[in-house]
Amino acid sequence: MTPDRPHIILIITDQQRYDTIAALGFPHMDTPHLDRMVQEGTVFANCFVSAPSCAPSRASLFTGQYPHTTGIHRNADHWEHAWVEDLAAGGYRCINIGKMHTWPYDTPLGFHERYVVENKDRFLEGRHWFDEWDKALRTRGLTKQQRVLYRQREDYERSLGAFDWELPADMHSDNFVGNLAAWWLDSKPRPEQPLFLEIGFPGPHPPYDPTPEAVQPYLEKDLPIASVSQADLDNQPPPFKVMRRHNTEVDHDSVVHIEDPPAELRHRQRAYYLANVSMIDRQVGNILEALERNGYLDNAVVIFTSDHGDCLGDHGHSQKWTMYEQIVRVPLLVWAPGRAAAGHSVDGLCQQMDLGPAILEWAGLEPDPGMEAVSLAPALSGDPWAGRDHVYAEHGRDGILQETEFMTMVRGPRWKLVYFAGEEFGQLFDLENDPLEEHCLWHDPGAQAVKQSLLDELLAWRVHSAVHTKDWFSRWR
Repeated sequence: MTPDRPHIILIITDQQRYDTIAALGFPHMDTPHLDRMVQEGTVFANCFVSAPSCAPSRASLFTGQYPHTTGIHRNADHWEHAWVEDLAAGGYRCINIGKMHTWPYDTPLGFHERYVVENKDRFLEGRHWFDEWDKALRTRGLTKQQRVLYRQREDYERSLGAFDWELPADMHSDNFVGNLAAWWLDSKPRPEQPLFLEIGFPGPHPPYDPTPEAVQPYLEKDLPIASVSQADLDNQPPPFKVMRRHNTEVDHDSVVHIEDPPAELRHRQRAYYLANVSMIDRQVGNILEALERNGYLDNAVVIFTSDHGDCLGDHGHSQKWTMYEQIVRVPLLVWAPGRAAAGHSVDGLCQQMDLGPAILEWAGLEPDPGMEAVSLAPALSGDPWAGRDHVYAEHGRDGILQETEFMTMVRGPRWKLVYFAGEEFGQLFDLENDPLEEHCLWHDPGAQAVKQSLLDELLAWRVHSAVHTKDWFSRWR
């Protein structure tokens, strides 16, 4: 392997907010291994996903295209192509361990080997499809903790999806994935080819189910939890109001939402969620150690990110399916000695999918010119980098976001607009003066010029997208 062909390790969590890593300015967190990546690598402080749910966000990341181009607008939309195929054709050994959320789950997607572990609680989507974790639990004679069993608990409707992991600790989904990745690295002969390894952790996606020893320190902490104002709730668009009610009636991912939960329940839910992040951090350390002892870190790029965040009761909402910062802004860390400046924070706006062309360039390959993603590689030098003028996110109607056909976000350095297709309502926030997004200015007379300029930006973006991606679209669809 030549020095310009590094091993590339991409670690992706599921539903992890930006404010969950101590070194990013959140001292209530215990994340020493992610802190190391921050201190020794480059942080993209304003990284935004292209969709507020798993599959459309991941499909964008792995194609370099927006959801309206991929046609993947919601979970379980068909997805079977990715730039991983280009890496494989270009000489990389491509391995997936853990979650990818393709549909079907076992679509090859360019990987030579897939060890699939999907959502912890698959109640509707592939409920009886058995992944590697299911098989391991069965081999150990264990019954997976899941919704049908949680429903038998007397406190189920007051738990907000937070439950102790009561099975052996090594069989928790995130410990299982981390240990499986370390085992693969220790057991497989090191390939002559460079390695592309995607490791997908199922957590901290609900059920929020850390092991008891992991959660106890967080239960004892004074955690920063934003209150929810009535003005915020009153000014939300109708689809979000309906969705809040829906999530109290349907227990998606074992979470029974409560519209006005008491402070102690919100604290408990947050503690369980954050404890799961610390469990993942320990497994990141486990993986880094395995990479080092097997010689991979001598020439490697290690990336850490997540597919979207979680409101955790902020703005009165459960989980995702909205365009608030808690959902669309995610951590993105790049640890790559010699390629990424150490201790560097990049403040310019970027789309998470901008990773795709950077990865291909590190691999010595030419990104598809039809990609909408813009390479992040130039931002890693430590020199000033302006980033994008705007970032975008999209989502279609699904079983949770039921009252709109399609919603689109456009966000610049100061302003954010959320447009609901064909509707008179929407959201407009001045992030400079209202960083918590509590005061919607959609109907404010003084904000109409800004609103129109952002609507014009959406129109120009979609027209340019249709022209720019025409060759890519005909290739894959």
